[in-house]
Amino acid sequence: MGSRPVELRALLASVAAQDERAVRIVVVGNGTPLPALPEGVTGVELPENLGVSGGRNVAWRQLRAFGDVDVLVDLDDDGLLVDTSVLGRIADLYTAEPGLGIASFRIADEHGETQRRHIPRLRSQDPMRGGPVTAFLGGGHALSMRMLEQIGGWPEEFFFTHEETDLAWRALDADWQIRYEPGLLLQHPKTSPARHEVYYRMTARNRVWLARRRLPAPLVTVYLGAWVLLTLVRTPSAAGLRAWAGGFVEGVRRPCGVRSPMRWATVWRMCRLGRPPVI
Repeated sequence: MGSRPVELRALLASVAAQDERAVRIVVVGNGTPLPALPEGVTGVELPENLGVSGGRNVAWRQLRAFGDVDVLVDLDDDGLLVDTSVLGRIADLYTAEPGLGIASFRIADEHGETQRRHIPRLRSQDPMRGGPVTAFLGGGHALSMRMLEQIGGWPEEFFFTHEETDLAWRALDADWQIRYEPGLLLQHPKTSPARHEVYYRMTARNRVWLARRRLPAPLVTVYLGAWVLLTLVRTPSAAGLRAWAGGFVEGVRRPCGVRSPMRWATVWRMCRLGRPPVI
């Protein structure tokens, strides 16, 4: 969004320093002009901010048009690859496991600390425990281009929040693997998503849309009921609760896109992986 030129330069330098060369690099200006970019980096300037989902889709389509990319890696512009072997590890992972759809990075701040919300497991405090999961981290991840061709890209109408969950559920339902790999480290400043003014409204709206689009009918009410209770417990701010309630109503009233619920076999698979799709 044009607000982190210093961090962007550092990120691009860390990508250039990787032992495994990136075939293509694309930077999307999401409703903002781009600064001068290093040679070999493709810049795409959008006239308006399309949100996280829209911006990532633009990058995906750009890489898709080149035709020589097998794995897409998304990185937040304020992230940093402190290890030069990250891209090489990703290449090895996808070569060894053809059914791997998504590889999730470990996100840690400059002190090596990982926030609890960045551990993609329930009831786990250990950021170094890798393996199969049902969710992945938006700040740093790798996606199979074959998988994206099969299941489609990001849900653009979501704009911001829960777009990763929508993509993860579609990937699992198409029998792709999601793996959390703590060896893939993205250094990222400690932040809170609630710093964005629209966070509470879009969180509620998109969660309703997610349930309406992707869950079998009997689970929609269970999923939303669980999150209503959790939100009441976790959101002490009256202003935050009002924004959340407005978003929830918006999610119920407005069209959510094409409904394509996951199979019950996928529900069972997620349960076996430790995270049933009701939390």
